[in-house]
Amino acid sequence: MCNDYDRRRMPESKRRKPKNRPQSARAAEAAAKAKDPSPTWYVALMAGLMVVGVLLVLARFVFQWDQTMLLVGLGAIAAGFLMTTNYR
Repeated sequence: MCNDYDRRRMPESKRRKPKNRPQSARAAEAAAKAKDPSPTWYVALMAGLMVVGVLLVLARFVFQWDQTMLLVGLGAIAAGFLMTTNYR
């Protein structure tokens, strides 16, 4: 029992070869520079800002502090989060 699907099988597609483009000197420098890991103080500051921000937000509600503490806490969280975009 042979059906039409077996007779009309699609041919297997060919794979494309990767293009090996030579990098310019500026692109090679940027690639090498981007691989440097972040210093330890950067990681500590980033995590510290986020933790202090969360603590300030929680303390504002527990101790009934002024609204400015909430804004300072949210600002610290935002600064720590923005620092994560440059973390390597």
